[in-house]
Amino acid sequence: MKFKGTKNYVSTDDLSMAVNASVTLERPLIIKGEPGTGKTLLAIEVAKSLKMDLIEWHIKSTTKASQGLYEYDAVTRLRDSQLGDERVKDIKNYIKKGKLWEAFESDKQVVLLVDEIDKADIEFPNDLLQELDRMEFYCYETGETIKAKKRPIIIITSNNEKELPDAFLRRCFFHYIQFPDRPTMEAIVDVHYPKIKKKLVKDALDIFFDIRKIPGMKKKPSTSELIDWLKLLLSDEIPDEILKNADNSKAIPPLYGALLKNEQDVHLLERLAFMTRREQSNK
Repeated sequence: MKFKGTKNYVSTDDLSMAVNASVTLERPLIIKGEPGTGKTLLAIEVAKSLKMDLIEWHIKSTTKASQGLYEYDAVTRLRDSQLGDERVKDIKNYIKKGKLWEAFESDKQVVLLVDEIDKADIEFPNDLLQELDRMEFYCYETGETIKAKKRPIIIITSNNEKELPDAFLRRCFFHYIQFPDRPTMEAIVDVHYPKIKKKLVKDALDIFFDIRKIPGMKKKPSTSELIDWLKLLLSDEIPDEILKNADNSKAIPPLYGALLKNEQDVHLLERLAFMTRREQSNK
């Protein structure tokens, strides 16, 4: 079964090819791209498309690679032993299985999402090299080797906040999600709002892509922010003419809070608006 996108996810030919190549090669797929381009959603939709369960491991700055394998709660076991609890006789009662363990012990093939791996310490990817290569790891507390019953499809996302180690990258299939061009973006909008007026989409995309072209933007609006903005524009409280009357001298789009996420970019657009008004007044 090949991944070709779903009714809820528009996948380009290159992206579909990358997913299927990683499955064929049995290598983790590393997905990079701007925040908001659907990297996490890709894993969810791949699991749906291939009719597999999804196991999600969301990485934080404090996450350690060993937590993906298991955690041993020695403190609770010591406390229970002092209280005479019978559970202390079986050390497995104090082993918390990690996401890799869950994926490895599944009787069916699953999709494992390792989300935002670049948030963790720089050594995090290297600490998983052996486990991802051999599809097994050793639990010292129980003295057992945990082997994958079915090799999981592993999708790893990164926002490019840190460079990943070369040794880790060599073991993966890599794909960078290019920001959608206008036709692709129109298809994405159609998935979310199939009954939206074409004129509204045209006017909104004109403004959206114009903002993304402005040099010096600290955070360009993303696909997810466009979808949020359109949701507001479709609200009953918003007049249909709100974009038709857009004035270039104002620069700031209506309901800009859905698109712009920091004051630096707001001030940038305000300065551009001031310069535009001054140029027009001098004509």
